Amino acid sequence: MSDAAARVRELWRALDPRQRLAAVAALALFATMFLPWYTKDTSAVIRGRLQKVDDTLFAFEAFSFVEAAVLLVAVAVLVMLAARAAGGAFHLPGGDGLIVTAAGAWVCLLVFYRQLDKPDGEKGGEFATDYGVTWGIFVTFLCGALLAYAGLRLRAAHLTEPPLPVAGEPPGEPRVTRRASEAPTRVGTSGARRMPRDGGEQLSFDEE
Repeated sequence: MSDAAARVRELWRALDPRQRLAAVAALALFATMFLPWYTKDTSAVIRGRLQKVDDTLFAFEAFSFVEAAVLLVAVAVLVMLAARAAGGAFHLPGGDGLIVTAAGAWVCLLVFYRQLDKPDGEKGGEFATDYGVTWGIFVTFLCGALLAYAGLRLRAAHLTEPPLPVAGEPPGEPRVTRRASEAPTRVGTSGARRMPRDGGEQLSFDEE
């Protein structure tokens, strides 16, 4: 357990402050899954009298596409940031900042959608169940907005991603890049010769 905690601390220290903000937002988003998202109002006729029972449900207690998508966003962002802290070399379309911004905006859109499409109620015989939303889901919306803000901060920072490995190069060896003093080759219709450049020679082709 101590090794795992030490590893987590090491990864945390490796993150940029803007990446840490995104990690905090993702952790908070995950934590909101344990807050009351819905109200459950049950009405029943018992011995000729109407009785009501009010209850609240966590996100996991009314699991659907919306809750699964929010959970996936939180876990995916945390996994991505952990991989970056560990030096993972991979490229995401638009960069990490755009991905995190889109993830936060997607959470906000999901919560807004849930306001319009609440879980279906139930009716049968002498009882009826109706669902509504409560304060926990609004905290989820705020965490999604914070995640989107952290993504914008990441985009503005222009953090350098670890270089992608090149096929054929042994791990750990630096890439071979052409120096500025190495002149390109000119293609013509006949012959080839080197033209002097910066004290050296440059290969070119003479045109007829």
